[in-house]
Amino acid sequence: MAKSMNLNAAAGLGGMLKDGHKHFEGVHGAVLRNIEAAKAIAGMVQTSLGPNGMNKLVVNHLEKIIVTSDCATIVKELEVQHPAAKMLVLASETQEMEYGDNTNFVLSFAGELLKNAEELIKNGVHTSEIVTGYQMALNKTVDILPTLVVRNVQDVRAVDDVKAAIRAVVGTKQAGYEDFLGDLITRACISTFRPGNAHPKLNVDNVRIAKLRGGNVLQSTVVKGMVILRDAEGIVKSVKNGKVIVFGCGFEAASAEAKGTVLLKNADELMNYNKSEEKKMEEIVASISAAGVKGVVCNGSVSEMALHFLDKYGLMVLKIMSKFELRRICGALGATAVMKLGPCSPEEMGEVSLLEVIEVAGRKITMLTQDESEDTSIASIVLRAATENVMNDLERSLDDGICSVKTLCNDGRLLPGAGAVELELNRRLKSYADEVKGLDQYAIRKFAEAFDVVPRTLAENSGGDSTVHLHNLHQAHADGQGANMGFDTEELKPMDAAAAGVYDLYATKLNALRLAVDAAITVLRVDQIVMSKPAGGPKRPGGPGGDMDP
Repeated sequence: MAKSMNLNAAAGLGGMLKDGHKHFEGVHGAVLRNIEAAKAIAGMVQTSLGPNGMNKLVVNHLEKIIVTSDCATIVKELEVQHPAAKMLVLASETQEMEYGDNTNFVLSFAGELLKNAEELIKNGVHTSEIVTGYQMALNKTVDILPTLVVRNVQDVRAVDDVKAAIRAVVGTKQAGYEDFLGDLITRACISTFRPGNAHPKLNVDNVRIAKLRGGNVLQSTVVKGMVILRDAEGIVKSVKNGKVIVFGCGFEAASAEAKGTVLLKNADELMNYNKSEEKKMEEIVASISAAGVKGVVCNGSVSEMALHFLDKYGLMVLKIMSKFELRRICGALGATAVMKLGPCSPEEMGEVSLLEVIEVAGRKITMLTQDESEDTSIASIVLRAATENVMNDLERSLDDGICSVKTLCNDGRLLPGAGAVELELNRRLKSYADEVKGLDQYAIRKFAEAFDVVPRTLAENSGGDSTVHLHNLHQAHADGQGANMGFDTEELKPMDAAAAGVYDLYATKLNALRLAVDAAITVLRVDQIVMSKPAGGPKRPGGPGGDMDP
């Protein structure tokens, strides 16, 4: 203790901390270093923005290959270590978790804000002035956004309205398939809504995605119910309009916890040894069959004896090992899982319109379908594609679309997409900056210029000259052609985004703006970085799976 109280004043901070620490401070040591890291991570994902965005091929620490343009997946697999860049990554992950879309916008916009702040810092503007200006600009942006709303989805049961709203969300990652996939997502989500609810809410866990390799994307379908990626256990492979009982345990005779020894003295005892167990099992199966049950789902193994009697009485049996999947099957059937083998009350049983085993691309799967919407709260999208990577990327696009439908249930307002909102915010914030006195106006003007990152990146990723196209877009907004003028990624010219049916969700865009600005301001407020020595000893040579000798 006495030794630790000694302080070498000449060594400064280094004399106070343990050996091996790292310390950076000041504008050049900390602030600009953080901005460089943030710019690097933003620049990495910017090329994946928009329908013409490039894919990234990421090989993670388990040597799994991921090919995607989904920003959230890319930064998740990169395992970013730099603390400032990690703040931007965490903001992007929060956006993915809450809204499922606009993750690339969070990173790109935050990176652009920091890039513009770097210019102001080098020109002598203090970071506190920049932070104040950015906060004023954000408040003004929040006031302007509601005035740019072009459409409102009042009824989330209206297929065409919902499909139009999520079309751009899906098209950003799967250009060419946005109409087909949007239709699948819309029908699956709407089929999970309870009838009679005027303002339904979507539970994203109720929309399942079953991936079947083989065929092409256009063979994908929606099933009102569940798709179980395994075969039935017995010889009965189909149940139509029947009752189903769900057990939360295995279908087998209970075994004692303590070990026992059985002494058999003659052949009769050997012959009769299992008779009582067989008789008891047959009674259980017979009583279940007598209750009118045609199908059995159990959460565990099915003994050979039980399977024999289930086949004898013509009962279809499914073995489900996951308790989460069992819970969803209960939701699809309207059943309650029981823990005791035997018949249950009619209220605990479920009903199914069709439960059958079919073969798809050489793989046997069980389809659980319901004819009426009120019979099930679960819907499944059967996704088909030729390769595993394509299928995984399609699944990510469907997840984003499903999250967007959930957002629409809470807030149906839509903004014009294709960079139109950003261009109009740029114009209005620059006018606002002219009215502000003091140094804050420079930060507000830089905040407005940061919005150009979206239309500029869309133009660059589409193979156009970003300078020329950006000038044309600004001219279109300045000439009063309308606040809905965005960039057409196919024709490479300005277009009316609202008329073309390209929308951004208001709630998603607002949250993305808040997160991006908060992340950028947090990075700007840091003027010192102190890093302790990493815990643990030296790394083992040879990398993962390398030499195991001590």
